[in-house]
Amino acid sequence: MKQDQVFPGAAEKRSILKARARALAQEPAAAGAERGLLEITEFRLAAETYAIASAFVREVQPLKDYTPLPGVPPFVLGLINVRGQILSVVDLKKFFSLPGKSLSELDKVIIIRNDSMEFGLLADAVLGTRALPPDAVQAAPPTVTGIGAEYLKGVTREGVIVLDAEKILGDEKIVVSQKTE
Repeated sequence: MKQDQVFPGAAEKRSILKARARALAQEPAAAGAERGLLEITEFRLAAETYAIASAFVREVQPLKDYTPLPGVPPFVLGLINVRGQILSVVDLKKFFSLPGKSLSELDKVIIIRNDSMEFGLLADAVLGTRALPPDAVQAAPPTVTGIGAEYLKGVTREGVIVLDAEKILGDEKIVVSQKTE
């Protein structure tokens, strides 16, 4: 050990560790928001790549067990139990009338939420998250029509279809309610 080497004292060590903890505790989405970036979660539906703003994504779960419900529209896959919370799962392929394949053990459920609604979206695969600059999402082309057109926020240069989570979470067509007399 060198004689001129000085080690920090206990108070200085605590101060350094607290500063490191504060830096590590910052959420990545918050850091991206400061720079005006849109953080998205990308996933596959049929042969297309879709994305949704990560701010609306609570978590991603593998589709293990689900309970089908009788008498609901075909786009409602069923119910899942996530740590004691019962959530419905919507199959966007059926909702958007996309070609579908049978369920597999690779399917994922992306749990999305806002202040008033929470449910899962069935995805063939989750590709990950990334941050986009504000100008990376262009308006959807006017040729896009059909049931899914109203839920589009835009398309990236790479062809990733960005969905509008607020519209999906707030749409009455997705909420299934049956009134009994």
